[in-house]
Parts: sequence; C-alpha cells; structure tokens
Amino acid sequence: MSQPQSRRSRLFDRGTLPEASRVAEVLRAETVGGLLLIAGAAIALVWANSPWSSAYDALRDWEIGPADLHLHLSLGEWAADGLLAIFFFVAGLELKREFVAGALRDPRRAALPVAAAVGGMLVPAALFVAWNAGSAARLQGWAIPTATDIAFAVAVLAVISTHLPTGLRTFLLTLAVVDDLLAITVIALFYTEELHLSYLLLALVPLVAFAVLVQRRIHTVWLLLPLAALTWGLVHASGVHATVAGVLLGFTVPVVRRAPGPGPGLAEQLEHSVRPISAGIAVPVFAFFAAGVTVGGWSGLESALTDPVALGIITGLVVGKVVGIGGSTWLLARFTRADLDDELAWVDVIGMALLGGIGFTVSLLIAELAYGEGTTSYEHAQVAVLCGSLVAALLATVVLRIRNRAYRRIHELETADIDHDGIPDVYQRDDG
Repeated sequence: MSQPQSRRSRLFDRGTLPEASRVAEVLRAETVGGLLLIAGAAIALVWANSPWSSAYDALRDWEIGPADLHLHLSLGEWAADGLLAIFFFVAGLELKREFVAGALRDPRRAALPVAAAVGGMLVPAALFVAWNAGSAARLQGWAIPTATDIAFAVAVLAVISTHLPTGLRTFLLTLAVVDDLLAITVIALFYTEELHLSYLLLALVPLVAFAVLVQRRIHTVWLLLPLAALTWGLVHASGVHATVAGVLLGFTVPVVRRAPGPGPGLAEQLEHSVRPISAGIAVPVFAFFAAGVTVGGWSGLESALTDPVALGIITGLVVGKVVGIGGSTWLLARFTRADLDDELAWVDVIGMALLGGIGFTVSLLIAELAYGEGTTSYEHAQVAVLCGSLVAALLATVVLRIRNRAYRRIHELETADIDHDGIPDVYQRDDG
C-alpha cells in the first residue's frame, strides 16, 4: 500500500509531468507489474518458437557495452545482470523494512523463510541426483532445480492475490531472496571457473560510500547513482552474479526516520521512487529476454521429457520445492520456538512453496554453466525448466486462488457494517 509522499520522497518525481506521475502511480501497483512481466514472457515464448525465432535470438544475443570494463554484454545479459539488479534493490529495501520494523523483526518468524529456502534447495537437488545417479556427466546439473526466480514468483503472486495476507508475500520474498543468494553462492563455489576477489574487495569502496551517504540521509541522485553503478560493475567483474549488488545496496538504506514524528523513512521513500522503474521497465524487459526458450515442437518436447536430466529438473521444481519448503517450515515450527505468521495457514505455505518451483533465470544460468550452450543436455534442461516452472505456477494458482476466495469471504464478513449493538445496519429500522 503506497504511503503519502513527503518532500524528501519525491527525489525522482521532482519536476515530472502530471501524466508521468500518474503512470508511476499505476506502476506501483504490483498487479500491473505482474501482468507486464507475464506479457513480456508470453511474447518471448511465442516469438522464440515461431518461424522468426532467429530474429529473437539475434536480438537477445546482440552485444553492446565497453569491453575494457568487462561490460561488453548481450542484451539478455544486460537484462539478467543489470536490469534485474534494480528489482533486487527494491526487494532489498522491502526486506530491510520487514527485518527492522515489520513482521520479520521477530527472529522466530524470520527463521522460517530462511529454513524454507535451505530445505527448498536440498530436496530438489536430492531428487535430481536420484534421477541421474548413474551418470557423472548428467550429475553436473544437480543445482538446476534448486533456484527460485524471485521476479516471476512475486509477479504471479501479485496477479493471483487480492485478499491473501501480506505475510504470505513477505514470506515468499524473504525465501526467494535467500534462495537466490544461496544459489549464487553455489554458482561461485561449483560453477565459476575464475573468481576475481580483488574486484569484490574494490566493490566495498563504493558500497561503503553509498552506505555512509544514505545513513546521513543524503539521497542526491547524482551522488548515489554513480556509486550504485560502480558497485554493480565491480561485483559483475568479479564473476559473482551482479544482482547481489542490488540486495547489498538495499540493505544499507536506513529504515527508521531520524526526525521524530510519523512519516516514511528513507528506505520507504526510495522504494516508492524506484518501484515504477523496476515494475514498468526492468522486470518486463528481463522477462522478455529470459523466457525465450525454444521447445522445438512436439518432437522436441517429447525428446526432452524422456531425458533423466529433464525429469530430475521437473520433479525437483514441482515436487522437491513443495516437500523442501513445506517440510522444513513445518519441522522448524514443530520442534523449535520458530513461529508461523498468525495470518497464515499451512495450506497457504503449500501454495507459496509451489510458487517457489518457478525457476527460469538462475536455473537456466546453472544449466548453461553445467552442460555448455548447444549441448543436448542443455537444450533438454531449458525445456524442463520451462515446463516445471509452468506446472508449478499453474498448481500454485489453483491453490492460492482457492485461498484467496476464502480470505475474501472472511474480509467481507469482517467489513460488514455492524452497529454498536453488533447488529448489521441492514436489519435496522429506518426511523428517519
């Protein structure tokens, strides 16, 4: 829910036309951003499997940027590494607010989504290994079904949800961010041939400078933007997935207001300003370049789905994520003092766990690193990630739509007009 803007919160809106402000306000609605993402993904999927697929591949693979700065990247890489970092910055701001002043400030509740992320990686990996235990070459892709695509998962939830508890989104966001950070760690440890620690250490310099400025409540764009871009560029040059820079930058922003009295803190102000850019540009463009998986017609689909690599990925995403996320959450809540949000039921957690089975970006990246572009295993893994993600999204939609109707009925009962005697107004006699 958007908050009234203070004078400080208008750092990106200052001087804009009324029409631009209205567009920005529309884009702050998560449903709009989710629909734009789904539209971008649908267009890419249709185009990549049409007679004009070569044009899509050429556009996605077109390289641009300065090579001397390690930034001569394809448009697909710019979208996955660059634009998605904006989304991660907004996610980092939102999570920081939840950990400092929201539902996750209680360690007993914060522990559940973290444990869910760990379980949601271990079980899918185990299922993939079970399918491919006979081949060392196929086992290289063990980490493919462990990843959750945060942008797609949150977008699907936004489109589904109108009355679902806000705690469900917070749980999913925390789980997905932790999942992505763990997946990036796995890539760095098992799939990165060359990790440049010097660039990572250099990235601390602009990151610390950014943190000092925001802690002093200095949020001038021409100061913060170059520091954020430099942090991102150095993290990217290190070999670590550059979206980590977005999360780290978001975590440096203070949540609590320095001045006494009510009003939004700097984290909320920045989130309010950057969210339209994330939802209206960054995420839809990312989806357009990420979702263009070529299936190869019915024969290609049939060939892929008989490969143990594909079966391990699909089973991991659809079954493994539910068992891993749901099971680890239940075990932690059952045998420790960790506590599930009072607003949530366990069936909500199952629906959210199904959303965790939406793979895409990091899963496709791991598949490329594991098998190499152009190999049969890589092509089959691409199809499996697409199919598994679609099945998980459809099952999650069914479960959460049912829950959404239940919460809507509860909301309607709670908001019915009740007079001071507890009798609905519709039954009162009109004496006027």
